[in-house]
Amino acid sequence: MSSTIGRRGFIGLAGLAVGATALTACGGESTSSSTPAATASAGGSAAADAGTITVWTDSNREPVLKPVAAKFKTDTGVTVKLVVKDFGKLADDFVTQVPTGKGPDASIMPHDATGRLVQNGVVSPIELGDASLFEDVAVQAFTYDGQVYGLPYSTESIAILRNTALAPDKTPDTFDAMIEAGKKVVAGGKAKYPFLLGLDAKTADPFHLYPFQTSFGAPIFELGDKGFDASKLAMGGDKGAKFATWLAGQGKAGILNLNMTQDIAKAQFFAGKAPYFITGPWNLADAKKAGIKYAVDALPKAGDQEAQAFVTVQGFVMSAKTQNSVAVNKFLVEYIGSVEVQTELYKAGLRAPANKAAYEAAKADADVASFGEVSAKGVPMPNIPAMSGVWTDWGTAQAQIIGQKAKDPAKTWQAMVDTLDAKIKKS
Repeated sequence: MSSTIGRRGFIGLAGLAVGATALTACGGESTSSSTPAATASAGGSAAADAGTITVWTDSNREPVLKPVAAKFKTDTGVTVKLVVKDFGKLADDFVTQVPTGKGPDASIMPHDATGRLVQNGVVSPIELGDASLFEDVAVQAFTYDGQVYGLPYSTESIAILRNTALAPDKTPDTFDAMIEAGKKVVAGGKAKYPFLLGLDAKTADPFHLYPFQTSFGAPIFELGDKGFDASKLAMGGDKGAKFATWLAGQGKAGILNLNMTQDIAKAQFFAGKAPYFITGPWNLADAKKAGIKYAVDALPKAGDQEAQAFVTVQGFVMSAKTQNSVAVNKFLVEYIGSVEVQTELYKAGLRAPANKAAYEAAKADADVASFGEVSAKGVPMPNIPAMSGVWTDWGTAQAQIIGQKAKDPAKTWQAMVDTLDAKIKKS
């Protein structure tokens, strides 16, 4: 987007005169039987009022969006009604309320809900304009079947949080070298663990282990220009077998420990018990409170390829039932997509902006710069509906292998892949 709100030409809709009159004229009759007042009080769309669009947000982003909504009103004459919602319930509420006509015109949304929203027919593509102004991974995250369904505003991923008092040098490029460096710290009596990663006893943690899996060339799905190919899992075969064997070896050596939960791992790292910890930006505030001097480093590879973390992206989607799509698209792309607004959203959430220019400015913060570099090399967490049935079987197989309950790790892994492939084909 342009660096000035509202200044950039509306590329996808350049043929339309997007003045206040034109925007107002795009509204129509509400499909809801509720009166406008009743609908608004319920937090729904005010589509009956053609000069108003309703946007769902959360409590963290609402203070940032208030002045943006006011600016949009001044520029276009269209009122933006902001309704604060529970972020964790957004996707569910969007799916159930949009078809009734009581949903919003647009909503903040995590990217991995995209496939489900498309499948339920409740979301419309966004006319993003010049997609190159955003981080590639952020655009990929909201791409489904070749179309972009969201205006991205932030990216985040996991990385290595390094205790610089214990490990002053940058994290080694390979997992084995990192563990060896950590063992030296332990041998010197300065730490208890060479490395920390929290796991679940029954379902391990596919999300945090994924970078190591990708380094063996075994991604969960293939990612192309049109998004993820959900027709077949890509993490089986010889490469998947090598990763499974590696998992078993790390479990046997005690490097990966199913009794080391996320909470325990976090507490031990903040107590200065390990030089390396895999986590995300959500734990930085607590690290600072604990007085840990840290650096954020790239993830080491366990196989012969680069480690790619899952990237989660937040953005805004447009309702398929909006009566004022031109105004909604303009508000999302030209206003929320601007450098200024994405910078303010970054300050509110301390997540790397999706807008490249805003990210360059935010890189003055070393943490944002480091996590942003990892995200730029990562892959978006799959946004396809099939993912809902993948996590449990995937994690259960990991736990069995790490916990030494799989007599043949490669066979256990392939059996999991075959089971999931069958489920996906039936879905």
